[in-house]
This record gives sequence, C-alpha cells and structure tokens, in this order.
Amino acid sequence: MNHDLRDRVAGLSRWYAAISPASLAELPQWYTPDARFKDPFNDVRGIGEIRRIFEHMFESLHGPHFVVTRQIVDGQQAFLVWEFRFRFKRFDTVTEQVVHGGSHITLNEHGLVSEHRDYWDAAEELYEKLPVVGGLMRWLKRRANT
Repeated sequence: MNHDLRDRVAGLSRWYAAISPASLAELPQWYTPDARFKDPFNDVRGIGEIRRIFEHMFESLHGPHFVVTRQIVDGQQAFLVWEFRFRFKRFDTVTEQVVHGGSHITLNEHGLVSEHRDYWDAAEELYEKLPVVGGLMRWLKRRANT
C-alpha cells in the first residue's frame, strides 16, 4: 500500500507542476469531495471551494506554477517541498516571483487527499515583494531584529 501512495503522491506532484485552468477539472481525481485546504489566506472545505482558490490564483497572477523539489511519504501522509513561481498582474509583469513553501498532505485509503495544509511565510515570501507594503515590511523586520 505504501508503494501505491508514493506513486499517488508523485502523480499529485506532477499534476501540481502542470496545473492550469483546464486541469482544475481533475480535482476530483486527487481530492475527496469534502477535502480541507488551508494556507495563510484560506481555510476551506470541499472541491468547489478549493477550485475557487485556484481559479482566483489564475485570475490574479501571470504564469503561476509549482515546482515540487522534494516529496516525503510516511504512511497516509506526505510532505511536499515546493517553489511557487508567478508574476504579479497588478504590479510587475516582468519579474518572476518565487515563494518557498511546503504542503502537508493526508491521504485516505483510496489515495485521495483529505487534508492539505500549506506552510509558507506570507510576510517574507509575499508582502515584502509588493511595492510600498514591501518597504514597510522590510523596515519592520529590520526594527524587530535590532
């Protein structure tokens, strides 16, 4: 069974690497109908709500995609280490941004994701990269470290 889950996690990683608006229709192949998804901005349950988050990502960003750099599988759980690469539509269409993070995934007995929690530092990985807000965040960080 563990070998099957490793293959399943590898498939999920490939799906994330190639994610597109069209591939969102495949969410039911990877997630349970009542799956929970949590990240620094969202805490939702259900494929429809998860899809809404990804649709918003594609509406808000140019070229969003994930590069999964590591996969750790232990029983019914997995941890994916990733880079999320994109360009801001509102601020800067030239410079690619990179957010480093990880996802803790829990799979059910059928290899479907029932829990997905993303871990990444929104202040360092996102807010510091925004015009105006970024300068304030970097100043606050320097002040906190003195």
